[in-house]
Amino acid sequence: MSKYILTIEDPKKNNAGPKAKEDILYFLEQENFERLPLKLDLDPEDASFKAKLHKLYLGKVYIPRVLKKIKAEMILLQYPIYSTYLTNVLIAAIRKYTNAKLYLVIHDIETLRLFKDDPEFVANELRIFNEVDGIIDHNEKMHAWLKAQGIKTPLVDLGLFDYHNPIKLAETYTFDRSVVFAGNLEKSKFLTKLAKADFQLKLFGPNPAANYPTNVQYLGVYSPEELPKYLTQNFGLVWDGTSLTECDGLFGEYTKYNDPHKASLYLSSGLPIIVWRQAALADFVETNNLGFAVESLTDVASRLETMRPEEYSTMKKNAVALAEKLRTGHFIKTAVAKLTDEKDRA
Repeated sequence: MSKYILTIEDPKKNNAGPKAKEDILYFLEQENFERLPLKLDLDPEDASFKAKLHKLYLGKVYIPRVLKKIKAEMILLQYPIYSTYLTNVLIAAIRKYTNAKLYLVIHDIETLRLFKDDPEFVANELRIFNEVDGIIDHNEKMHAWLKAQGIKTPLVDLGLFDYHNPIKLAETYTFDRSVVFAGNLEKSKFLTKLAKADFQLKLFGPNPAANYPTNVQYLGVYSPEELPKYLTQNFGLVWDGTSLTECDGLFGEYTKYNDPHKASLYLSSGLPIIVWRQAALADFVETNNLGFAVESLTDVASRLETMRPEEYSTMKKNAVALAEKLRTGHFIKTAVAKLTDEKDRA
């Protein structure tokens, strides 16, 4: 079978989750997928006449020319790309110029994240989801939401994002109840209020605040490839928004449906995780004993204080076992296999 993954260059270099997308490419190339590179150098904010001509060229000339050169049976598109217009053009061109099955791997549903109050965008995004042959969503919660919106396309749950992590897993550890948080700190406003949570936190990431409480220690910023070597703590924290008592705001609410990539960063490093009890990941974490869920960050300190070393040891072993799966692309490889097997799709 001739299998391709569309790889699309974002001219602004701001597409969400480049590490997640590159890792899917890395793991699926091991399954004999080929990259199909498209240079769609279109600025969606440019409304000039020249930009409109270029848009026509991409849709009428460039994209058809690329697709006519391949004999594809399966094409995988990592969604979203930076332009809704180009997504629609790609789907139409794939249908016209190939006989390939077209599948989406969802990284983000923008209707849930940024455009829930834009009816035109919502309608277009849902229509896109119904025009493809199969979708890999994140988890049961996202799956149920898509079904509730009337999506008829077969769906397969990913479970977790895999994480290419070549840093050797630590074989020994000290149970000291330490916690780490890594991410874009500009949108993690809750961190400046963490004095009320009364537990120690190590912090990594770009755009730190000018000041943090004394129980928060900022340790700098590292690339996604380097960062795992510094994740030697007991737990990784997965939290979003401005509040200690809930994950709030657009990004906080979104955790009710998505699989945050930072969870895979921690788990691929062998760290159990702490999540919001209402997050989509909470059931997975607790069912597989990969950490614990809390209603509020003010509950973390007491949970850590009462944790027995043998309880943590079990969580740690489970996280290390899962890390081996994440490092080999287990979840994306399994999901793609299910997409091609009708009895496994829902």
